[in-house]
Amino acid sequence: MIYDNIKNIRLYKGLSAALDTGLDYIAGLDASVENGTYMLENGVKAIVSESMTKPVNEKGFEAHRKFIDIQLALRGCELIRCKPLECVKETIPYKEEKDAARYADEPGLDAVIGNGYFVVVWPDDAHEPLLAVDGKPELVKKVVLKVPVEE
Repeated sequence: MIYDNIKNIRLYKGLSAALDTGLDYIAGLDASVENGTYMLENGVKAIVSESMTKPVNEKGFEAHRKFIDIQLALRGCELIRCKPLECVKETIPYKEEKDAARYADEPGLDAVIGNGYFVVVWPDDAHEPLLAVDGKPELVKKVVLKVPVEE
């Protein structure tokens, strides 16, 4: 997992071509980008959307196998809870068509994205997005990049 401010994005370049594509994309992004799905180079997909954060995410943690997630709130702030995959209990088995399995909600590392802060989660990072900061729901505009895992 990476949790950092966008001003430090250069520190994470060079890990893979696809990850560089995603990091370059968010480096120049602001809230004026239209909601939608954008296909970028190296198989990277950007999903820009607006959602209400919630005090509790009934779905719990999720983890992916085929993609790394890069998440950045463009407007508003969102809490994302993260925990190593081996430390969570699976509640819904992996489904290839959704590239996700679900895990029980339990304490983890809380990362607040927004105000320039982003998170990168790998397949061994269970993560629970769209949580309300301080339990106060708000409308957030965010981008989630699906970065293919390179072998």
